[in-house]
Amino acid sequence: MMPKAARLRELLERKEIARIVGSRDALTALLVEEAGFDGLWASSFELSASRALPDLGLLTMAELLVASSHVNEATALPLLADCDTGFGGKINVVRTVQQFEAAGIAGVCFEDKVFPKRNSFLAGQNLEDAQDFAGRIEAGARARRSEDFTIVARTEALIAGRGMDEALHRAHLYADAGADAILIHSKKPTPTEILEFLHAWRARTPVVVVPTTYPHWDLTEAQEAGVSMVIYANHALRASVTAMRDVLGEIHLQGGTGGVEDGIAPMKELFGLTGVSKWEGWSA
Repeated sequence: MMPKAARLRELLERKEIARIVGSRDALTALLVEEAGFDGLWASSFELSASRALPDLGLLTMAELLVASSHVNEATALPLLADCDTGFGGKINVVRTVQQFEAAGIAGVCFEDKVFPKRNSFLAGQNLEDAQDFAGRIEAGARARRSEDFTIVARTEALIAGRGMDEALHRAHLYADAGADAILIHSKKPTPTEILEFLHAWRARTPVVVVPTTYPHWDLTEAQEAGVSMVIYANHALRASVTAMRDVLGEIHLQGGTGGVEDGIAPMKELFGLTGVSKWEGWSA
């Protein structure tokens, strides 16, 4: 079987657009694989929310590494880990790359915000100096053992309202520094900014997008425009919140679980997902 790092690189470089999904835990990863997606995204937003924490750079590198490792070990899919701003300076980025690569994770993504980061959809975005961030990307690229291990540089220039020229300037700096792909992020309700970026970028590197605020963009159109990978970053978590709230509310209202049993997964299905028969075979 192809190593996961090589598989992620293949997904980024192939002609067909790749789709990966935010997975806050190993069970979610199993469901993403079952649904037929190409890979996994260990989102700092989802992992923070799962700890009942806001996405404000509160989790440490070690906490994100442990959570990402659990997700990574659950399936054969490659995992791209969201590592926020890199947890510090150049040496912290180097350590992050070394640790995530050693854990068998396929790649990491760093964003060019000032630490502590704020979630992209919160007000008050501050960007790191572009040259400083490029230096940290370069250090991370030099630290990896395998060229297959992917480093994605995420620019938040459009999110911060700094304009297209600044976004392109930063993306070129990061590609020069050794980034294997650029994640260009926008919070506009349409993909207009993304299309403008892609036209000017001219496929210098693979481009990754997160269409949270422009969900109706057709996948074929995105591929034709030059997108290499789409991340559905938080939909599994958001779906689970809605489903759990509905079920728990119904149980509380009805005073029992009889009214919800037909609408939730049976225990047998959970036994199947968690591989009970396989584990029992080991003890036979």
